[in-house]
This record gives sequence, C-alpha cells and structure tokens, in this order.
Amino acid sequence: MSPLKAARALALATAVMCTAAPAHADSPYDPAPGAWHELGETYLATSTYAYEPFAARDGYEGAEECAVLPGEGGMGYHYVNPDNIDSLEPSEPAALLYEQKDGRRGLVAVEWIVRDTGQARPMLFGRQFGGPFTDVPGLPKHYALHAWLYKENPKGVFHPWNPEVRCPIDRPRPTP
Repeated sequence: MSPLKAARALALATAVMCTAAPAHADSPYDPAPGAWHELGETYLATSTYAYEPFAARDGYEGAEECAVLPGEGGMGYHYVNPDNIDSLEPSEPAALLYEQKDGRRGLVAVEWIVRDTGQARPMLFGRQFGGPFTDVPGLPKHYALHAWLYKENPKGVFHPWNPEVRCPIDRPRPTP
C-alpha cells in the first residue's frame, strides 16, 4: 500500500472511531465506547473489499443466495473465507456481506463465524456471539457475530438482521 493510501485509510478509520453515537445509541446491539477502536481495526482490514472482486482474490467465496428473514430484514450475500472461520481477530472476519443494487454488489457488513465445539460462547468487542446455529447450508453448528460497518442498521451495529437490506427478486412474478 502506498504511503498516501495508508494515510487516507488511517484518516478514515480515525473518523469512524471518533464519530458521534448513531441515532439508535440506546440499542442493546450497539458497541460499548471501548469497542470502537477494535471496530476501527476491522474497518481498516476490510475496506478494500468494498470493491467486490478483491474478496474473491483474497479467498472469500461468494454465495448466490441472498439471506433475508421476513419481518426482520436482510443480511445480503455472504462471501466466506474458510481460513477465517474460528477467528476472533477483529481484522479477520470469516464473512463479508454484500447488498445488490443496480446490478452491483456493495459491502454492507462483516461477520465472524466460530464453530460450536462445546466450549464457552465466544465473545468479541465485549459481545457474546449469537447461536449456536445449525441451519446454515455448508456450515457446521456455529456461533456468529455481525458488525454493520458499511451500512447503518437502525437496530444496532451488532444486530444480525438489517431492515434496510433488501434482496432482489430473482424471478418476476407473473401478472394475472
């Protein structure tokens, strides 16, 4: 990375870490003030993936299904890096979440995935992971933690579903 790009990335991460609390600051899904520094590390490590082709280059495998839960919102398209599953490092999320608009996918969130091995529920950023989950195709029983760093989530930074994320309709419904 060039010095100029590094300086810009540092300035952007500092701005993210120093921003005022969002409008939903009382959400139980928002980070404690001390967690913003580590979330800044996550932002620095993942901001390059705003350009979707870089995700595949770095080992993230994209899914063709868009995750949505009626009444809750969406997560978008998951791109999973198998090498980062079980990571509790802020800079190594196992998944990148993308939303598709106007034929392009934009990064909206990141997710950590930790297999359930019978040990204590994992924690990161002072938050316990959700789960364990058993209904995700291709993944064993696991815990998950989402961080909506690239698209505001009115339910809170760590809420798994974002009511602002929409999944495109793959097939138009026939008109009667």
